[in-house]
Amino acid sequence: MKVHFDEKADALYLRLDDSKILESEEVQPGIVLDFNEAKQVVGIEILRVKDRVPLANLRQMQFEVV
Repeated sequence: MKVHFDEKADALYLRLDDSKILESEEVQPGIVLDFNEAKQVVGIEILRVKDRVPLANLRQMQFEVV
């Protein structure tokens, strides 16, 4: 899994695996899901991140496995 935040584009992208993206769908304004050929979600793009998350929270990401 890979996470990329582009501060200039104000977009966060979460890539779940490396399979080929065949289709994308904006499921809510500014939330785009990428699907592979098996119709599985393999990527999630969040646009206008700074409107959704306080800037201080974007400076450090925490990852937890439970």
